Amino acid sequence: MNHLLRELAPITEAGWKLIDDEARERLTPALAARRLVDFEGPRGWEYAGANLGRTAPVKGAPVEGVSAVQRRVLPAVEARVAFSLSREELRDADRGADDADLGTLDGAAQRIATLENRAVFHGWETAGVTGIAEASTHAPIALGDDCQHYPRHVAGAVEALLRAGIDGPYGLALGPDAYTNVLETSEHGGYPLLNHLREIVGGPLVWAPGVQGAVVLSRRGGDFVLEAGEDLSIGYERHDADVVELYLVETFTFRVLTPEAAVALTP
Repeated sequence: MNHLLRELAPITEAGWKLIDDEARERLTPALAARRLVDFEGPRGWEYAGANLGRTAPVKGAPVEGVSAVQRRVLPAVEARVAFSLSREELRDADRGADDADLGTLDGAAQRIATLENRAVFHGWETAGVTGIAEASTHAPIALGDDCQHYPRHVAGAVEALLRAGIDGPYGLALGPDAYTNVLETSEHGGYPLLNHLREIVGGPLVWAPGVQGAVVLSRRGGDFVLEAGEDLSIGYERHDADVVELYLVETFTFRVLTPEAAVALTP
């Protein structure tokens, strides 16, 4: 038994497989940051933080003639989203029902994926996380309301990266509103705008819930590191005669190592 306490839940082996498969299906398209930045881990539940390789002076050593410095670390943040499932729905699934209602799990998966994306791209100040957009040394570029201008703005972001000596390939994270606009837009001659933007960045264009506007960033590696301790997992909290209370949890740190390697495109 580990800290997730899954063995204590009144859920069959088949039920857990159904839950895990559903969570994986919902999380995979929403975890945009992992498709664009370096992902390391999982390091395990005991992972407490990332070594920054730096020190801070310690004042007032208790013994004269002794100096000291303290190693600096970036503490991991532990994010959790609770949800509950009907025991009757789980029993029906065990009987062979293919339409079990797992909507609360779907909502929890969307929330925790959105949190991870937002932390990576826009930061999480109270958790000590600095995001890509806020760390960028480049002036942000306004997307505006006219999607026909998106290629010009994205090309401008790529040019800014090249001028800074940041090589590609590049990727583009689009917030939900911007992504919808791109999908619904064709350029003169019917050429899909989505394809044009992919050609400009030379890499993936991803739907990124939690992102405001868009971010163009280098995918050459070594610029942005998302490090997982406990990767996204489902644990057991409690149950009664009607529902089982579960939760999605992850622990992670995120570091921007090269602030010049991204350009924010504001809404």
